[in-house]
Amino acid sequence: MELLVASAVGLMAAAGIYLVLRARTYPVILGLALLTYATNVFIFVSGRLAVGVPPVLRAGITSYTDPLPQALVLTAIVISFGMTAVIVVLALRSYLESDSDHVDGLADSIANENLEAVPTADAPTEPR
Repeated sequence: MELLVASAVGLMAAAGIYLVLRARTYPVILGLALLTYATNVFIFVSGRLAVGVPPVLRAGITSYTDPLPQALVLTAIVISFGMTAVIVVLALRSYLESDSDHVDGLADSIANENLEAVPTADAPTEPR
């Protein structure tokens, strides 16, 4: 069971890193989501994999699951949902401003505007 979960965490992390390195905005958002899922599963598994074991220690029970990773994962899910919403809004705003969904689309358009404003050596200049 541990090998399966470790493989799933590794696969999600690798896919997340691959998507974060893309040039378009949407795959970057999906990559960040996959990285948070991989982190959440990793934290959850750190509290021991146990089936049919209660998360709270009661009288007469000798084995239990640690509830701290479950609380951390629940908090991380809420935070990652909020951050994903903010990133989606920023990506939408960037797309509407630059008509491009490239991650560095706005910087490219500003650089192109600056290059067009610089006179070239073979362009005729007006005498003063």
